[in-house]
Amino acid sequence: MDRSVEKPASGWVRTGKGDHLRGRRSRDTGPEVKLRQAVHRLGLRYRLQRRVAPRCTADFVLPRHRVAVFVDGCFWHGCPVHGVVEFQGPNAKRWSDKIEANRRRDRRNTEACEGAGWTVIRVWECEVRSDAEQAALRISVACGRRPG
Repeated sequence: MDRSVEKPASGWVRTGKGDHLRGRRSRDTGPEVKLRQAVHRLGLRYRLQRRVAPRCTADFVLPRHRVAVFVDGCFWHGCPVHGVVEFQGPNAKRWSDKIEANRRRDRRNTEACEGAGWTVIRVWECEVRSDAEQAALRISVACGRRPG
């Protein structure tokens, strides 16, 4: 069967171009690990995958400082610099809806965390890739530490 036109029950059309997105990690991604290492080098200690509000789990938290950190992937969360501007192909509408739903969820989770007394730091994947130490300093400042 020609997989380029296969349409599963979910309504998504499987294309060869999108196959690389299957099975992507949702936790312990490269940028997330790199940021955690940079934060650790600054002497800060964290806990992984903690629920900080109902239906909201941060990538890692610094419980002593009540700081919740989310590392947002450029593709999945619609980075203003690296996100896709306009999707193409048979799933274009579904992809744009998916990314917009992720953005709404991110806003809802940020509000819920802040409402529960947490300081929320959102870091783009591209920020970590370009300068993990600078991104870690943002977290350090949120914890009340002076840079340097």
